Amino acid sequence: MEAVLTRDRLLSVVPEPAAGPLHGLMADRALHAVFQPIFDLAQGRHFACEALIRGPEGSVLHTPDALFAAAAEQQRTHELEWLAVETALTQFAAQQSTLRLFVNMSIGCLHASRLRFADVRRQLLRLGVAPSRIVIEITENESVTDYTDLQDLLREVRRMGMQIAMDDMGEGFSNLRMWSDVRPEFVKIDRHFVTGIDKDALKLRFVLAMHEIADACGSALIAEGVETGEQLSVLRRLGINYLQGFGIARPHRKIAAATASVPAIECEKSILVMPPPRTESRSVLVGQLAHELATVDPDTENDAVYRMFESDPTLCIVPVVADGHPMGIITRGALIDRFARPFRRELYGRRPCSMVMDPPHLFDELQSAQDVARTIGGLRNTQIGESFVITRNGRYRGVGFLRELMAIITDLQIRAARYANPLTQLPGNVPINEQLDELLAAQHGFVAAYCDLDNFKAYNDTYGYLHGDQMIQLMGRLLSEAAADHRDFVGHIGGDDFIVLLQSQDWERRLGRVLRDFDAALPQHLSANHMDSGGYSSEDRRGQLVFHALPALSIGCVKVAPGAFVSHHDVSAALGEAKKEAKRIKGSSLFIERRAPSARAGVSRKQGSLIAVAPAPTPGIATASAP
Repeated sequence: MEAVLTRDRLLSVVPEPAAGPLHGLMADRALHAVFQPIFDLAQGRHFACEALIRGPEGSVLHTPDALFAAAAEQQRTHELEWLAVETALTQFAAQQSTLRLFVNMSIGCLHASRLRFADVRRQLLRLGVAPSRIVIEITENESVTDYTDLQDLLREVRRMGMQIAMDDMGEGFSNLRMWSDVRPEFVKIDRHFVTGIDKDALKLRFVLAMHEIADACGSALIAEGVETGEQLSVLRRLGINYLQGFGIARPHRKIAAATASVPAIECEKSILVMPPPRTESRSVLVGQLAHELATVDPDTENDAVYRMFESDPTLCIVPVVADGHPMGIITRGALIDRFARPFRRELYGRRPCSMVMDPPHLFDELQSAQDVARTIGGLRNTQIGESFVITRNGRYRGVGFLRELMAIITDLQIRAARYANPLTQLPGNVPINEQLDELLAAQHGFVAAYCDLDNFKAYNDTYGYLHGDQMIQLMGRLLSEAAADHRDFVGHIGGDDFIVLLQSQDWERRLGRVLRDFDAALPQHLSANHMDSGGYSSEDRRGQLVFHALPALSIGCVKVAPGAFVSHHDVSAALGEAKKEAKRIKGSSLFIERRAPSARAGVSRKQGSLIAVAPAPTPGIATASAP
């Protein structure tokens, strides 16, 4: 079917449809496009716009839902889709915008319009629109049965210079496979995951997972449905720079300039705290270890493979691949060992190499290094070689080496020890210091709290390390439950020492709740006799019996005003002093240091008049603050 693009429209020869409102609209080409900008947060400007089709104003077919519902009834969906694409392209070209243009097409329409794209490309160039500025946004409203044919079709589109985007990522399971097979340049996150992302930890986890996959696939994420400053703040912290939604800009017939004003919404003033990544999420995909070595097919003669090893002393493995699928591997040592025996090369040199290849260990490029290491670790010694084959959708991608895999695993373990406490899985020293410095740089003000158990060593000695670990885990759980999502940060320094960084306005109430919950849970970790006695006796190093009070939780707080501290080192020093003051108070206690750093410096800790102890809110809990 021929098509001719003019400045006004792209004329298509289409079969004569049945009469009706849709027929008249399409015959008169009465559609128009509105363009919604896509904002680049990193560059602070619009980088693209999406064309959204509309019918005549005030008509029953004005909205896209009404248009395509009518087209579906008359089995003209693909015809309407193509007319919408033509409308968007011609109206985009007429405005001479410098942005990229996203146009929506279903897979069925792509197939039906396969022969039109080459002509469209030529006509776009005549109108001064580079095909590289056109992004075909695939909408998932039809199932895909032949991914190989789809890949061939999209290769044709890319050869013309256009790019591919996937719409509504996360809406269904099938688009995960689509992402894997199509490898689009852009992936749009469905608005469901953006709405409430600042309040819903599970949605945040989903988007974090999408971000990790996008990095591995080389795709850029675009968040749809951005409407609030809180959403914008979370997405910015996640590193998702492309944003679209009513909070960014509304669709309009006139295309916004690239240098248009920043989004109508502003980022949240406070620094949003992201949930700590699990140790497993700090993974390396095994595809990053792939070496693209030269391959041979199974019919290659053994002598030819032998000469490959002879000509390259560094070559230690040759993969055997048939029609893109890995069949086996031939190692230098195995082949040379076979040929070292008398007359073996003369006898078998002209035979196919498939007779000497070993079966490969196959791993997909998107598997994590940890998963691969676990699988290899479960093999018998006789099955473990020095290499493994990495695939992409079952086809040969490259070769990975065991020594590099082990180096990666060792590095990940070292990093995990620095970044997360193994007992509580809470962030360790490095992320604590990073979060402190980020909050200080933001100049917003926050509260830092140092949490420590009193009499913990005696408890650990009396009840054993297992019960001691359980009490530390209790403390970490209570602090995490009291922390506000995305506002408060809980870190575990080590042992029974924790740091909490709070931006929530009701931080004092939250910490008081931790103290009450800790004291309420204490009977579950102590014998009834010890609870009744208010403590227990144990021998010291000299063999003398010493009475120890029950464990208690001491929290020392420092209110960090903007500009009051230079670095996390300064805050840590102040927290250490506040913790000491809290530990002076009997039982579980909260000490709040309200003095400025300059005022604290010249005051002796012996001046007890600086500390006022308020009545305890509940038995065993006292709050204290310096005036």
